[in-house]
Amino acid sequence: MRAVVTVMGQDKKGIIAKTASLLAENDINILDITQTIVQNIFTMVMLVGIDDSKLDFTALGEALDRLGKEMDVEIRIQHEDIFQSMHRI
Repeated sequence: MRAVVTVMGQDKKGIIAKTASLLAENDINILDITQTIVQNIFTMVMLVGIDDSKLDFTALGEALDRLGKEMDVEIRIQHEDIFQSMHRI
């Protein structure tokens, strides 16, 4: 199964590294990633494979939320099919 992880907030050092580390520590593979900074606002979207995750989906979302609070950014995760449905024209 795949999921979409989004990160948004004021740019600062370590956002990508800390987010990727949390994912790697839980056996989650980053399949695709894009990030940009617009006037000091950092945004990142990752497509991740969660089949081998050590955490269930709810626990993973909670871990990402805690990390986001530590870094003062917003981190969200959605199942890919829900993300695709929400953004279909």
